[in-house]
Amino acid sequence: MLEYQARKDLLNNKTILVTGAGDGIGRAAALAYAQHGATVILLGKTVKKLEKVYDEIVALGAPKPAIVPLDLKGATEQNYVDMAETIAEQFGQLDGLLHNASQLGALGPFEHIDLASLEEIMKVNVTAQAILTKALLPVMRKATNASIIFTSSGVGRKGRAYWGPYAFSKFATEGMMQVLADECDNTQVRVNSINPGATQTEMRAKAYPAEDPQSLKSPADIMPTYLFLMGDDSINTNGQALNAQ
Repeated sequence: MLEYQARKDLLNNKTILVTGAGDGIGRAAALAYAQHGATVILLGKTVKKLEKVYDEIVALGAPKPAIVPLDLKGATEQNYVDMAETIAEQFGQLDGLLHNASQLGALGPFEHIDLASLEEIMKVNVTAQAILTKALLPVMRKATNASIIFTSSGVGRKGRAYWGPYAFSKFATEGMMQVLADECDNTQVRVNSINPGATQTEMRAKAYPAEDPQSLKSPADIMPTYLFLMGDDSINTNGQALNAQ
């Protein structure tokens, strides 16, 4: 998908919510979507990071973004319902949702799995994404063509030793995508997943501390797949697990 060339106006007049928008792949996606005409809603837990991305988007001369400070670890279903109502009031519809925020947790043997850590990872990577999507579906159905993108991982498609709860959560993510895509088949909402692959991010550095980050693609390098799935060129793509590299 790296050869895909998105036209400049690909996302004109679209409103897109990006979770984990403060840095890494979320920041890159927010900037890419804004550069291609979208009004981006930046969701994240660190306001200072979101404000920096906000300023970067404004400096591009792109549509003015919005900021939603929210920690998925502590968010309630009512938080998501309120957010959906606010989006409906302010924007009328939601054209895109990128589930980018994830929590890695500690890697290690199965016997070392910690219950509190397991529950926290599943809350952020699975439960929060399911309940957020549930709340946003009605406002996404108001769009002519809406796209939901879940972020997967290589360990969410083939299990690997020591990846524990993170891998469990990404297998669940793939299952959630498939269930929702099947329900949304032949509707104006399409649902797919992306495995970003080895990318220069804080999470990757934490998982592979000895790795040279300069040997990896940058978040900006993998944006073609994110743009393809969010734009109308992917209208007929539903239920697919794509690789960004």
